[in-house]
Amino acid sequence: MTDNMKSKIGLRILESPERPDPLLLKRFEGIPSSNIGDIMNRLYCMDSSVRPFGRPSLIGPAFTVKVPEGDNLFIHRALDLAQPGDILVVDGGGSMCRALMGEIMFTYASQKRLAGIVINGCIRDQDSLEVLNLPVYAAGVTPQGPYKHGPGEINVPVSCGGQAVLPGDILVGDNDGICVIRREDTPQIIDDALRKMAAEKQVLKNYRSSQIAFEDHKKEYEEKTELCFRQHPC
Repeated sequence: MTDNMKSKIGLRILESPERPDPLLLKRFEGIPSSNIGDIMNRLYCMDSSVRPFGRPSLIGPAFTVKVPEGDNLFIHRALDLAQPGDILVVDGGGSMCRALMGEIMFTYASQKRLAGIVINGCIRDQDSLEVLNLPVYAAGVTPQGPYKHGPGEINVPVSCGGQAVLPGDILVGDNDGICVIRREDTPQIIDDALRKMAAEKQVLKNYRSSQIAFEDHKKEYEEKTELCFRQHPC
C-alpha cells in the first residue's frame, strides 16, 4: 500500500496512540465493570448487543478498526500492526450477516498476545474460544464467512456496543459487559472505583451476616421517593 493510499478517506492507517503504563492497567484487575460504569455516571458502558464468548476478563487499550459490513481485509492488517496487550476493537457496522473473525484469526491474535477482541458484528468458530486464552466479545455468531475486498481504516474513532471508542481508550470487561474509559480519566476512575468496590463489599458482608440497618434503608428510600414526587407532581 502506498503512502498516498494510506491518506485517503476510507483507506487510512493512522499511527497508534501511546499505550498506558501496564502497572496502571493492572490496578483495574478485579474491579467489576458495574462499579466502573457507576463511577462514570452510567454513561460509558457498552450495551448488551456486545456479549462475551470464552474467557470474559478483558483489560487493555483499544486498537481500533473500521470495516465495511461483512469484510475483514483491514482486520487482517490490524492484526499485523497491533502490539501485545492491545484490544482489537472492530466496527463492522453491527452486521449479523457475516462473521468477521474465526478460529484462525483468533489463534493468530492469541499468539501475538493481544489482550482481547471486541466486534460490533459477528464471529464464527466460537468453540475454539474454549481453549484459547483470548477474551472475545461480539454481537453474535454465524458460520457465514467474510469478504476480503476492503476498504477500511485503522486507529480511527469507531462505534461499538452503543459507545464511541477512540484509539487508546482503556476497555475493562467482565461477564456483565465492557466499560470504555478515556485515557485522561483513568487515574481518577481507578481510585474512585476501588473505593466504591470496597464500600459495596462491606455492605454485602453486613447483609450476609444479617447486619442490615433496615431503618436507615427505609429512611433513605423514603426521602428519595418524596423527592421524586416533588420533582414530578401530578
